[in-house]
Amino acid sequence: MLTSVANNASLALPRVRDLAALREAVAGFRKQGLRVGFVPTMGALHEGHLALVRHAKTLCDVVVVSVFVNPKQFAPHEDFDRYPRTEDRDAQLLESVGAHLLYLPTVDIMYPAVFASTVHIEGPARELEGSFRPQFFDGVATVVMKLFNQVQPDVAVFGEKDYQQLQVVKTFVRDLDLPVAVVGMPTVREADGLALSSRNAYLSADERQTAARLIVELNAVAEAVRSGGDRAAALEAAKANLLAAGFGPVDYVDLRDADTLAVADAQTTNLRLLAAAWLGKTRLIDNIAV
Repeated sequence: MLTSVANNASLALPRVRDLAALREAVAGFRKQGLRVGFVPTMGALHEGHLALVRHAKTLCDVVVVSVFVNPKQFAPHEDFDRYPRTEDRDAQLLESVGAHLLYLPTVDIMYPAVFASTVHIEGPARELEGSFRPQFFDGVATVVMKLFNQVQPDVAVFGEKDYQQLQVVKTFVRDLDLPVAVVGMPTVREADGLALSSRNAYLSADERQTAARLIVELNAVAEAVRSGGDRAAALEAAKANLLAAGFGPVDYVDLRDADTLAVADAQTTNLRLLAAAWLGKTRLIDNIAV
């Protein structure tokens, strides 16, 4: 029996919080011969997340969405405690786009007192975010591995806004022979180009206006690269322009191989431009294909 533990009884979307209930629900889908899609999130959902659910529905018969603010991917000085948690609103949004099950595991379920394992990834995890947030990708890989084992989906859909994370997940799925297809979806943006992010809620009104400058500078670098311009000069100009606009510090603006995230050279043709920069107390990331 599919157990709903919704706080609001009027919501039709079932919510489960423990592993036994999750597995019972997914087993029910399997008995019906249904193909299972999965969208893992940390909640505070926005249109970008909903686009992932809509796409998963085109690939699968049912879609499971998880909401779990993962403590293992936050450093002690980061925003774990203040990260927005909006369960009822999230459930309403997911119901509106036709999700089939909301999984809400607790920290005790994901990381019981005896928990002693970590999934560590090299390759695409080593630089960029890995340099500035060294705990981050071990935390991501560990929680995603657990969620894949718990949900056992046929397809998992991730947004390209967290492009390095997507490549990390694809890498360990390939390397460890997990039977799940990992699908990336293009970044969903505001009208002025700012990538949708739960952390955008932290921006003041003035910072929100400035934030759109990030995609402007990325597009300028991409155009310079496509036209055969000096790549190093374009990257440095973008960093300087962001600082002049009010960003700071700029952690990186870098051009990488889109598949491996190795440093791009003149022979690299499949390119991804990635950036991370602070605006006030908010750290924004973005990326585009070149």
